[in-house]
Amino acid sequence: MPRLGGPIGTLTGALLLLLLSPSILAHEHHEQVSHEDAAKPIDTILLLHIFLQAGVWLFLFPVGMVLGITRSRWHVPLQSLGFALTVVGYFLGHGHGGRAFPNSVHGTFANLLLIPGGAQLALGIYLKLHIHEQSVRPYAVILHGVIGKLFPVLGWLQVVFGYSTLGGYCRGGHLGQCLAHYIMGSAFVGYGCVLAILLLVGEPWLRRKGRSPEWWDSWVITLWGIVNTFTEHHGGGWSMKDMQHTMLGVIWWAGGMLGIWLSRNNQRNVVPALIIILTGWSMSNHAQALMISTMVHSVFGYALMTAGITRIIEVCFLANTITHNAEPISEGDSSSEHTLADSSTSSPVPRWLAFRHLPPFLLVTAGFLFMSATDEELHLAHDNGLDHVTYVLMCISCAFIVYLSVLVLIHLYTATGRHSTKGAQDADIEMSSTGRPRWYNRLPNNDSSTTRNGQPAHVIGDDD
Repeated sequence: MPRLGGPIGTLTGALLLLLLSPSILAHEHHEQVSHEDAAKPIDTILLLHIFLQAGVWLFLFPVGMVLGITRSRWHVPLQSLGFALTVVGYFLGHGHGGRAFPNSVHGTFANLLLIPGGAQLALGIYLKLHIHEQSVRPYAVILHGVIGKLFPVLGWLQVVFGYSTLGGYCRGGHLGQCLAHYIMGSAFVGYGCVLAILLLVGEPWLRRKGRSPEWWDSWVITLWGIVNTFTEHHGGGWSMKDMQHTMLGVIWWAGGMLGIWLSRNNQRNVVPALIIILTGWSMSNHAQALMISTMVHSVFGYALMTAGITRIIEVCFLANTITHNAEPISEGDSSSEHTLADSSTSSPVPRWLAFRHLPPFLLVTAGFLFMSATDEELHLAHDNGLDHVTYVLMCISCAFIVYLSVLVLIHLYTATGRHSTKGAQDADIEMSSTGRPRWYNRLPNNDSSTTRNGQPAHVIGDDD
């Protein structure tokens, strides 16, 4: 058994601190906080807590997760640092002065995070011991990976909870609207992030599953629509917004089922993009009490509609154009993989591939705009003299930062650990033996009669 030094010692120390922190810190929260205490300024300690925890949970842990997937030697040191900083942030969150906060979901969830945090640390220490190799260890590896991949989601939730607690939002009669905006907005942000992963590095997974991207989109849209259809009306008379939101749910499950049908045999289709456009159009026409609210909802709708339009262009036009313009590699070249950075290939990747970033980035932008469009947030902006242009630019700035973070994580996935021998590829599109970007090859349609030079035509996944 190895001694408890180095990474294992660090993990053990962080685990003990994490498990003992609830008993060490008896920070008292009250259900009722006076107006004077709630209006006090934010002190330096609380600011440190905010920036430290946001940095750890939104960036440091996701980076460590990616390094764990690629089996990088930096995974354990980075995650150990993350857990240590989390404990520091936990102390800071319970030791600040100035503004006081009532009991909140942010504080409750902080304590709940001790469970996956402690489990992950314990599993990390166990795996470092390299025992029970043929019995327990394989299951521990799986569980360690599952919990680690949940960390970015848990971190996002806690940051959103912290934001609402800091602003004093989502209490009393505002809870329903907060849930609607934060859940839907987060869903669009997540949709954009997942779409970026699929477009840039997710094709091997798509080939293994044998499903087109729109098949997965359509299933999520269908299930979301079913839930939305029966949760938007809460009794009493039907308001105009109730009817609009309910009909959006109907549109989603009806169109989603059509998308599932059209996606059979790995076919691509535009139904998910059409649903995004219709959702954006309806949201852009929602009547609001304040002018700033009307304008922010309009820009949110325009962002969604543009995301849908760019997705249609990618599916219907851009793929075929790139495929037709890609030149085959020379016959003497036996390499089956080429990247954008590979200057030795005779088949340069068309510059139009940069277009692939538009749909996911616009979805992330739409998500931030919708999360920032609650009545409480917009009333606060209005009371402080902010116009809709400044407010929208602030939201788009956040979208730029988040999308940059996603691209950095994708880059690390392609350039670290077991992938480091390929060099830094900046998430470049893989090239098939025909010299064409694999993502833009047509998906199989069970038509074996299509040939090229007497041979069956190449489709995605034909030369791994």
